[in-house]
Amino acid sequence: MAEQQELAAEEHVRYIVTAEKKKDSFESLVMEHLRASGAYWGLTTLDLLHKIHAVDAGEVVDWIMSCYHPESGGFGGNVGHDPHVLYTLSAVQVLCLFDRLDVLDADKVADYVTGLQNEDGSFSGDIWGEVDTRFSYISLCTLSLLHRLHKINVEKAVEYIVSCKNLDGGFGAMPGGESHAGQIFCCVGALAITGSLHHVDRDLLGWWLCERQCRDGGLNGRPEKLADVCYSWWVLSSLIMIDRVHWIDKEKLAKFILNCQDKENGGISDRPDNAVDIYHTYFGVAGLSLMEYPGVKPMDPAYALPLDVVNRIFLSKQQ
Repeated sequence: MAEQQELAAEEHVRYIVTAEKKKDSFESLVMEHLRASGAYWGLTTLDLLHKIHAVDAGEVVDWIMSCYHPESGGFGGNVGHDPHVLYTLSAVQVLCLFDRLDVLDADKVADYVTGLQNEDGSFSGDIWGEVDTRFSYISLCTLSLLHRLHKINVEKAVEYIVSCKNLDGGFGAMPGGESHAGQIFCCVGALAITGSLHHVDRDLLGWWLCERQCRDGGLNGRPEKLADVCYSWWVLSSLIMIDRVHWIDKEKLAKFILNCQDKENGGISDRPDNAVDIYHTYFGVAGLSLMEYPGVKPMDPAYALPLDVVNRIFLSKQQ
């Protein structure tokens, strides 16, 4: 990797920190409804680059808690927005980064998530009832981070995820849904968290995932699509969880990610020469982390948090 571009870490840190302050920018306005997830993407990137202290932890925690709905136990994507399980996970993940889960009523949050499990084991995203395997992963991940997995029917949750497995080894958003790398991460991650990876055909799924690598070195989400930096996370993490990551060319993938950087102003785009954003900056750096890129902290592929954060949550609980 010596001859290729290097990671512009300082520029990326500056981009993330300044983006938060530009409240009237186009990017800020279009992300208003999912700002909690944006906070998770940006802050996790800072932590991976050893710069989490570039932000005021107290201010972040206060803002996250201002998105909390004490009557339901869930979090909204921004202040005054309705609660949803996605933003509840983002809030919990941000609090994990700062080791501040103590500000939560963990049982109340867990009860909110538990109440979204359906009879067939699936999960709805909120009170309006949309069902998707994304919400299965999100719910299981949230409850596991809070040490509250016992509150749901884990066996039925696993059965529902397995019912979404396809003949190509992949997983869809629902039974019969098309295999997609994002959904595969959600299903494999959920199975990893619940100790149920024996349900995965590792060789079949590994083959489908490694075929996502395009000629330019990047990864796509499904056949016949262009490569996109974000799949550096969705595909790589899944390959790592099923022990098949050696089936792709990591050097070509790293080169693709690095070529998507704005080396002057910071940030990473979906593909070379496109506009950068927080989402792709996070997933680009996360992908490099999974490939053990120098100077980037290691990530846990199932919990989508820095490994030291995950170890702190689970190892400290055991002591």
